[in-house]
Amino acid sequence: MHLVQALVLLALVLAGSHVSAFQPYKTLVAPITKDSSTSLYTTTLNFHENYVVDLGAPFSWCSCPSYLSPLCPPSSSSSNNHCQNCITTPVNPLTKTCALSDLTYKNVAVYVTKGGHPTSSITLNDIYMSCAPGYLLKSLPSGATGLASLSWASLALSTQLTPSNLGITKRFAMCLPSAPNGKGTLFFGSGPYLFRSPALVDVSRYLSYTPLIKNPKSSDYYIGLNGISIAGKTVRFPRNTFSIDSFGRGGTKLSTVIPYTVLRSDVYDAFVKEFKIATRGIPQVKKVKPFEYCFKSSMIASTRVGLQVPQISLQVASGKDWTIYGANSMKQVSKDVACLAFVNGGKVAEQAVAIGSYQMEDNFLVFDLAQSTLGFSSSLLGYATTCANFDFTVRP
Repeated sequence: MHLVQALVLLALVLAGSHVSAFQPYKTLVAPITKDSSTSLYTTTLNFHENYVVDLGAPFSWCSCPSYLSPLCPPSSSSSNNHCQNCITTPVNPLTKTCALSDLTYKNVAVYVTKGGHPTSSITLNDIYMSCAPGYLLKSLPSGATGLASLSWASLALSTQLTPSNLGITKRFAMCLPSAPNGKGTLFFGSGPYLFRSPALVDVSRYLSYTPLIKNPKSSDYYIGLNGISIAGKTVRFPRNTFSIDSFGRGGTKLSTVIPYTVLRSDVYDAFVKEFKIATRGIPQVKKVKPFEYCFKSSMIASTRVGLQVPQISLQVASGKDWTIYGANSMKQVSKDVACLAFVNGGKVAEQAVAIGSYQMEDNFLVFDLAQSTLGFSSSLLGYATTCANFDFTVRP
């Protein structure tokens, strides 16, 4: 490929869309669906392609038997003038199976919204993804096309679907549905984010904020955690329990491919000890894997925010509390058994805390990459709405 042709191609890729830069599109939106068999979530792009949502993957990938391999991104370009393949290693987030492949690109169509419903659609051209062999789809939700990365990485959709030339803020918002038949939402841009409650309300009004932390060894999102309290009582932990060490281990990350929050064993033991004290009046039953602490749920009252168990508060670095109510702390595993939905990760767990997707369901989260902040609502059930209350009916 000649230099002039290469530069033209690169300009088109960086533009990200053939839509006029003078027509602003503040916010894009796509539905999110929960797969009950895998506890994973998929978002729909191009109106029928379902991609597993992953907050930590360095790039997106899709199954494509034939493809065009483009120029490497600018940061990976070599000094010669010829097109080169960029070797990638797509990974299945469940099985950890990987494969060698090549970076490619494709067009991605998503809905445009003014806040309350989609008004039209837009196609962004030349979005970087990796190809992947079909066997990487094994164990993923049935019908999945690939994986959608929403990480810090420059090749993630969180960056590529928020192009400044379209007037879209480098920010995305995620609302994971709790019901398999419900549609959650994935927004790219500044909002507003209007949900029925029962009248339309911009759920960003319920947000508290804390800094997002970059772990130099990872493309995952981390937040600072000062402590955990249960029923208003602070759990005792040694100093630096939640810090990240020089090898990138420790800390508190968010993950959509971990179903339940995983606590390193020292954190888990202190956490469960305090939770047992706070729930000593509720009859316990035999544990159900992967959980270790279960109750007779008929002996627990129900509320709008789930079973009436002690509130768990994550005391984040900004001084705010991310409160976890019964709907996100207890998992109903059978008709009369509910378990504390936190898992013991062992002594060598990679993180001190890995916040899983169950704890994020029906919580509205805004990842502002420009400001490096996380906005979190705690449970929307407390505000008489859910993540499934966005209207996906397309109308002007």
